[in-house]
Amino acid sequence: MTSTTRLTTDDFGQLYERFGPMVLRRCRYLMKDEEKALDCMQDTFVRLYERRERLSGVCSSLFYTVATSVCLNRIRSDKLRSGPQIDDLLDRIAETAGAHHEDVTDASMLLDAIFADAKEDTRTMAVLHYVDGLTLEETASEMKMSVSGIRKRLSTLRKKALTKNGE
Repeated sequence: MTSTTRLTTDDFGQLYERFGPMVLRRCRYLMKDEEKALDCMQDTFVRLYERRERLSGVCSSLFYTVATSVCLNRIRSDKLRSGPQIDDLLDRIAETAGAHHEDVTDASMLLDAIFADAKEDTRTMAVLHYVDGLTLEETASEMKMSVSGIRKRLSTLRKKALTKNGE
């Protein structure tokens, strides 16, 4: 598959074998649930398959970015559909971390407020940089943006977080 050749249906079998394990690891890391991780992995490949006519080539960062997006969307939609389960999860996190429930709830509310009007790709870049530990350069490469663009978005996000946190 060269960058000038359009992807075919047959190519996706090879892509699944090549990138499937990496995508599943990413989904497991974000979802923390095997069944949801498998669903998200499948959704990642379906999303790319549906857009195969527009793709001229693929690389691991494309699969990584799409898998991250699929997982974050799933987490968001699960949260909207099943609020009480989120509270249970927060309680378990609080117990294992030795934090008070109020602190965890406050942190959750703070994150909701920070990301309330943020673009989806801003959330993705925040996860890549702050959670996964990618450098600004690596995050820029994954997001297909300039380093200065990533720096500006994350700076705006940090300022918003400080404002929401009352600092």
